[in-house]
Amino acid sequence: MLYDAIKKLVQYGINTGITPESERIYTTNLLLDLFHEDNYEDVDCDLNNLVLEDILAELLDIAAERGIIENSIGYRDLFDTKLMNTLMPRPSQIQQTFWEKYKVSPETATDYYYKLSQDSDYIRRYRIAKDRKWTVDTKYGTLDITINLSKPEKDPKAIAAAGKAKSSSYPKCQLCMENEGYAGRLDHPARENHRIIPITIQDNPWGFQYSPYVYYNEHCIVFNGQHVPMKIDRNAFEKLFDFIKLFPHYFLGSNADLPIVGGSILSHDHFQGGNYTFAMAKAPIIEHFTVKGYEDVTAGIVKWPLSVIRLQSKEVKPLIDLAEHILNAWRSYTDEDAFIFAETDGTPHNTITPIARKRGDLYELDLTLRNNITTEEHPLGVYHPHAKLHHIKKENIGLIEVMGLAVLPARLKGEMELLKDYILTGKDIRSNEQITKHADWVDEFLPNYTSITEENVEEILQQEVGKVFCEVLEDAGVYKCNEKGLEAFHRFIGVL
Repeated sequence: MLYDAIKKLVQYGINTGITPESERIYTTNLLLDLFHEDNYEDVDCDLNNLVLEDILAELLDIAAERGIIENSIGYRDLFDTKLMNTLMPRPSQIQQTFWEKYKVSPETATDYYYKLSQDSDYIRRYRIAKDRKWTVDTKYGTLDITINLSKPEKDPKAIAAAGKAKSSSYPKCQLCMENEGYAGRLDHPARENHRIIPITIQDNPWGFQYSPYVYYNEHCIVFNGQHVPMKIDRNAFEKLFDFIKLFPHYFLGSNADLPIVGGSILSHDHFQGGNYTFAMAKAPIIEHFTVKGYEDVTAGIVKWPLSVIRLQSKEVKPLIDLAEHILNAWRSYTDEDAFIFAETDGTPHNTITPIARKRGDLYELDLTLRNNITTEEHPLGVYHPHAKLHHIKKENIGLIEVMGLAVLPARLKGEMELLKDYILTGKDIRSNEQITKHADWVDEFLPNYTSITEENVEEILQQEVGKVFCEVLEDAGVYKCNEKGLEAFHRFIGVL
């Protein structure tokens, strides 16, 4: 059984191109060593239609039976990454191939690297496939909705073991260069099958990689070679366009640099991008304006639930000059009538979520105005999903959500299944502790439908979840999409 599974895994590596035929024996021997096996027989087995998930599952079961690993998801994830690393080229080989393909075109290089990241199981295709995805049409365009099911659930054994383990600060975080090839721990994912492409941003070493939890096509992460905190400033805009010049078929954006509106890891300077067009990028400009001294840059207000200024120019420098001017103005801007405060008690509140892209022969930069002020009524943030929406989305609104893609918690999958049953059978939603938080919401939308059946109930729930996400984005907008909000937006533009 072991020989059969090893032969299949090696053949998988050869079929995908990550393992050369000339390394068949070498790779086989590496795998034998992981299983403390001294012998090998070249057994006959079916090498057609190889399914990586099934091959790895068989090998992991054998490792558990032999006492090499504990049979729990945490230990299995650490070991299957070790297995996949035996198939992988060294980092320098991948880097060389990438840049050779880049000479053909940037797309050729990223196509190669994205496929490699999936074939290596760094991006676990079979887990990503479990994510629920759909779209909903709104007055702002078609929003993308996902329920994230690709991250493995917390393993109780791993949690207990990690609690007893000696703490480690290496790597400093999951975005550090030191993750490449790292064997991992129960409290830090294995990255032995991970390969990073070094790039140069602002004359400094940076890394380019894909997210292991791809939320959209070619979801990439671009990160500083040094573990330094994120900061939105002129340098950030310059970094964005350094990358866009390298990979003009990608967009690149940054989470804001303050808590609540900051989204992901603020301790490590990084951006997220990819080869995908979000609803925000498709949204039209509803009103153009000109800033004195920056007449060569086209500027306008975007029709979007959050407050977005879009800048366009054939040259990057004037675009960055105006972006810096707008950022500096926003950092210090207070409008009490609009409940926008630059700071309270010395704590700053205003920042920007920027997104850069190339559109034809124009460089484009979307500047999303953010504010993280809190009140007694809204302790998690005034410009954050309000409490009535927390049954669907309570987490921070980061870059990906800003652009129009909801990343909703895994709990919703089970809750939506329960709701379908309770709605169809007329049972009292408030009687079930797991879904009682959805009761008011269901009471609100049910009267809008004359007929709810087994055939349409899932579609109805999906559309209603999408409408809630649209409200979430509206809550995050500092200027609401109405006459009063636009008047306040004009007041800010007037000070530029």
